Amino acid sequence: MKITQDSSILVTGGTGSFGKQFVATVLRHFPQIRRLVIYSRDELKQFEMSQVFSPREYPGLRYFIGDVRDQARLRRAFEQIDIVVHAAALKQVPTAEYNPMECIRTNVLGAENVIQAALDMRVKRVVALSTDKAAAPVNLYGASKLCSDKLFIAANNIRGGREINFSVVRYGNVMGSRGSVIPFFLQKRSEGKLPITDRRMTRFNISLEEGVEMVLWAIANGWGGEIFVPKIPSYRITDVATAICPECEQVDVGIRPGEKIHEEMITASDSYTTVDLGKYYAILPINERYSVEDYCQATGAKQVPIGMSYNSGDNEQFLTVEELRELIHGHVESNFS
Repeated sequence: MKITQDSSILVTGGTGSFGKQFVATVLRHFPQIRRLVIYSRDELKQFEMSQVFSPREYPGLRYFIGDVRDQARLRRAFEQIDIVVHAAALKQVPTAEYNPMECIRTNVLGAENVIQAALDMRVKRVVALSTDKAAAPVNLYGASKLCSDKLFIAANNIRGGREINFSVVRYGNVMGSRGSVIPFFLQKRSEGKLPITDRRMTRFNISLEEGVEMVLWAIANGWGGEIFVPKIPSYRITDVATAICPECEQVDVGIRPGEKIHEEMITASDSYTTVDLGKYYAILPINERYSVEDYCQATGAKQVPIGMSYNSGDNEQFLTVEELRELIHGHVESNFS
């Protein structure tokens, strides 16, 4: 199901980093889109976003105050919506560890509310954003997103005769997003010291534009039940620090509770139902609707070797210091000099 001018789309967490880039991309291609709803709970962020993307300029644009914890509000917002992109989440690892039930209410119960509202209101496509921390999770945030992923995959089992499918997109750290390491280092570099949790640490890296492109691809190509994973480069945390401030002292501060040295997006256990689509991997569901063989035959995908895992430490592609510096200039230009 491809997005067109006649589409009606809602994005939860629409005022976040992903939401703003998604809205910008959709409006750039379809300025007269029938309906594009930004659903979030922060009225100030909605006001600020409306100064950039105004309903006066884009007549199909709507700002809808609401929380994913409120299923009745979601049902009202989903009226006559064809496509839902679920990006709302509590994603700060230390915050989730300190406030576990708040994380669960938003990331797990909120996901279930989105599913039930989408089923009730006859939405046609739902794509939910996941995280690399959901694979073999070691913190509550990752565990809550793994639970969310499982809920969205299982939702395909209860769709009945509805024309709806649910898919998940899982990717790594988004360059320049709120709370990520690059804006943090940019802020700290004036002090002459950059805190390094562990010098061995690596992370996957993806730009907001690439994340949006992947979600649009999943909307158009998802069968329902897949967890799509991009093939993206990794970086070393020390290389990011060097790219941002080569003259700064890198100070070891120790790993935080719930952090991994390397991030993982596909575990060896996932490999039995994982296929290679070229630009992306897809972890397929174990269901009666279609088999791995059916999927490969129809899409041209190839099953990955049994036992394969995909993590940032063993990745074949690493960004160099110079590549990181160029990317930071390109994606966080206003904060980089």
